[in-house]
Amino acid sequence: MTQQRTIVILGSTGSIGTQAIDVVRRNRDRFSVRAISAGGGQPAVLAQQALDLGVETVGVSRATAAEDVILHLKAEASRRGVAATPKVIAGPRATAELAALPCDVVLNAVAGSVGLAATVACLRAGTSLALANKESLVAGGSWVRDMAAPGQIVPVDSEHSAMAQCLRAGRRDEVARFILTASGGPFRGRTRDQLASVTLQEAMAHPTWAMGTSVTLNSANLVNKGLELIEAHLLFDVPPDDIEVVVHPQSTIHSMIEYADGSTIAQASPPDMRMPIALALGWPDRVAGAQPTFDWTRAHSWTFEPLDDIAFPAVGLARQCAAIGGVAPAAYNAANEQAQAAVIAGTAGYLDVVDTIGATLDRLGASHDLARPRSSLEGIVAFEQDARTAADMLLAALAKDGHPSSC
Repeated sequence: MTQQRTIVILGSTGSIGTQAIDVVRRNRDRFSVRAISAGGGQPAVLAQQALDLGVETVGVSRATAAEDVILHLKAEASRRGVAATPKVIAGPRATAELAALPCDVVLNAVAGSVGLAATVACLRAGTSLALANKESLVAGGSWVRDMAAPGQIVPVDSEHSAMAQCLRAGRRDEVARFILTASGGPFRGRTRDQLASVTLQEAMAHPTWAMGTSVTLNSANLVNKGLELIEAHLLFDVPPDDIEVVVHPQSTIHSMIEYADGSTIAQASPPDMRMPIALALGWPDRVAGAQPTFDWTRAHSWTFEPLDDIAFPAVGLARQCAAIGGVAPAAYNAANEQAQAAVIAGTAGYLDVVDTIGATLDRLGASHDLARPRSSLEGIVAFEQDARTAADMLLAALAKDGHPSSC
């Protein structure tokens, strides 16, 4: 019988976090949860999760939300007739503190590169890292990758989970190419001109996946696929030119590995994140019944098509950043996070996100050595701030005169 694993879930109220909790609830013999964390924007949900799971500690990254979380914990405990409530720690370091707790697996499902400190804390503690927070690897680059012991980082993204599974089919030196699949998002088939007037609401209508606002917008403009290309490059130590991106609208083949003899191994499953989450928590063992499978008595049609690099230049920019190395990927991610926030706030448009990323890279390239990696958390955070400042200046110019590269 597989030994029960103790887990810490970071970002428990988000899409990945809630699905991870569903996996745990259905597999109590396999997993127990020691601690959970969230930003604090959903205190009632966080309190319910904490008491359902019987955790020891709850982390709240937004210190001002701690009191609300404590009040909801007490109210929920009273309603259930429970005497004790979990310990609550709050503040910017709370998530990293939980990531350093003794446990078997830390699931980092925090959104954005703010999850970098937690990734570093987990790796330094020597704990297995189930990584859903791709931005922390992208921002940390080779410094984070080299910090990890072999096999310490287990991917949660469905594409990278698929690659890890397909790599079991042969030796690493037999691999010819990594093939990263993309749904194409809600705007597949449109030209760049046709994308000029799309709205945030339209971008949120993903055809196959139900995700949070940030990931859904990143998927609509394929920035997410660019981040995934950089993640694959770092996770599997593969040259960016050996990673092919192909559009697969059905989102059922999550990625493929092409071997030197001409064989291509694909991992297929319905578009549901519970299987890759469960696999990352139990790696290398599988969790039976993690999600429904296909009904093979019905007909299925799976199609593939090339990526339109003109309408969706985000992947090409990411490939360039991966080839440069150093902090270029961190600049890509930081500029995206700033531009994405502007779109959500209504001060920038859909196309402005990738345009701002490109303009930010150009601006930083003139003042920084992007190829030089930073070798500390503080150095990476400082560079990220430079990138965010540059992106904000470009976005301000965009709001003023409609061209992000003009200031």
